[in-house]
Amino acid sequence: MAPNEPINRPKVKLAGRYFHLPASRSMRVILGALLLIGGFLGFLPILGFWMIPLGLLILSIDIALVRRHRRKLAVWWGRRRQPRPVEDR
Repeated sequence: MAPNEPINRPKVKLAGRYFHLPASRSMRVILGALLLIGGFLGFLPILGFWMIPLGLLILSIDIALVRRHRRKLAVWWGRRRQPRPVEDR
């Protein structure tokens, strides 16, 4: 790889912004697992339940089972947000 060539790092889109993740698969899995563990300890100060969905989002990049469920949730949410047709009576 040339020194001026940009590194294609994985990124996730959250709240309309893109966040870069580590390029190493093992680092992403460790980061996602740590966020999940921290989320399960959400009743403690500093840690919170917000870490669970973030950990799942990071794990969905590398783990097919998590990615499949994330995609189903995204499709369901997109369908739910569509305006419903008005029926004439």
